[in-house]
Amino acid sequence: MNIEETAKKIVWLGHDCFRIDGDKIVYFDPYQISPGTKADLILVTHEHFDHCSPGDIAKIQKPETVIVTEKDAAKKLEGNVKVVRPGQTIDVDEIKIEAVPAYNTDKTFHPKENGWLGFIVDMEGVRIYHAGDTDFIPEMNQFEVDIALLPVSGTYVMTAVDAMEAALAIRPKLAIPMHYGAIVGGGQDAKDFKIALEGKVEVLVL
Repeated sequence: MNIEETAKKIVWLGHDCFRIDGDKIVYFDPYQISPGTKADLILVTHEHFDHCSPGDIAKIQKPETVIVTEKDAAKKLEGNVKVVRPGQTIDVDEIKIEAVPAYNTDKTFHPKENGWLGFIVDMEGVRIYHAGDTDFIPEMNQFEVDIALLPVSGTYVMTAVDAMEAALAIRPKLAIPMHYGAIVGGGQDAKDFKIALEGKVEVLVL
């Protein structure tokens, strides 16, 4: 699958929530969603209510759905829950999932020592990075991904300017802004991110 085809299968459901309609249906951080296509795999970055929402997960969960998350969120969830730490890799239904760090560098909302997560998911030959709630962290310089889903709202995560710097470090073929329009941030943050990267990294605002 090429990047263009993959991008068409990525659905933004608001805030940090995405659904990927590949051979398997994958959700990231379901929050304030309507009941929809049932999930084969749900990835939950950390325990905060707007990322780990058991009520929203229940809307898309089936008995065989696999949930991959960190230890704190896992305590709030039921079903086939697999716990990972940053640096670990797990395979679920031929999808390779790398757990990577997600943390703040100049604020206290998401401490590094919590072991909260971003994910790099290899689906059908395309590597998709969901950054979770994070600032621009040194580890991003080592990531090799095709599509990067990056927070842009500031306050709890990167600002649009920080996210631009992160995108330039990661150099994905496509960047998609997230973490705006629900708790903090608005459409202007996504626009600022896109404008800042014109001619450098392709940006798709969903």
